[in-house]
Order: sequence, then structure tokens, then C-alpha cells
Amino acid sequence: MAEAKTRIPSLDALPDFVGVALGPSDWVRVDQARIDAFADATEDRQWIHVDVERAKSESPWQGTIAHGYLTLSLAPGLLVQLLSLDGWSTVVNSGIEKLRFQAPVRSGSRVRLQAEISNVRRMPGGGVRVAFGLRIEAEGESKPALTATANYVYLP
Repeated sequence: MAEAKTRIPSLDALPDFVGVALGPSDWVRVDQARIDAFADATEDRQWIHVDVERAKSESPWQGTIAHGYLTLSLAPGLLVQLLSLDGWSTVVNSGIEKLRFQAPVRSGSRVRLQAEISNVRRMPGGGVRVAFGLRIEAEGESKPALTATANYVYLP
């Protein structure tokens, strides 16, 4: 795993990092085993994800593709590669906004995350709500696989 690339020394310093590019993360391979495990965990076994032979002949991508939510689920783990933030004891993912799946992630391909802090809002009790603009890219694709705004609340 890559070391965090941007270090933020405190919750109070977060506003100074609005608009700063974070990343990219390391590449992560999305192979069929990962897709199958996600299908089992979510009970979403649509053939475009899990039926390799059918997807080869019937899918417009000529193979299986990852679930969009699998791609999204990689974001938290990749985000920690991009950012080191001091001064918090608890962090809560408080939601996703403007989520768009823009291109498929083909089985066997690699993805990575680029992000930026798009908004910081102080909360009662010393917490801070941070909006991260996320962009997950699939290697070799011209369009991002996913774009979204992820909201996290950091508590001191």
C-alpha cells in the first residue's frame, strides 16, 4: 500500500486543503474472484457480473464487468492512501452525493482513485464534515468508471 501522499496536521487545517488534488492511489485489480465475492455478499448475481461464458458471447463488453457498487466500495480503502489527517478519534461516512457510474470496470482490469476535498464544514462539538470529490479510473479507459461526492464526519 502506498503511504498517504497528503498530510493534514489537524481538523482545523482542513479548510486550507479545499481544492487540493489528492492522489492517485495505487492500482487495484478487480478480478473475477473479487466480483464473485461481491455478488455473493450482496446477492446480486446478474449474469453480466458472474456468468463468464455468457458474458463473452452476449455482453457488449465481451466479458464480465464489476458491479458499480463494488467499484464504489473500493473508495474508502483507496482514500486512506491519499490522505493522512491528524486530530480525530472517530470518522463516519455520512453519505454519497452525485454518484455516477460512467464506464464499466471489466473483470481483470485495474482501478485507482483520485480525489479532492471539495468542502469543509465545522460542526457542533468540534467535528468537521468533509466532502471529497471522488474519481475512480479504470486503466486504459478514457472516461472515469465512477464519480461521486463522499461525505465524511471527523470527530475529535
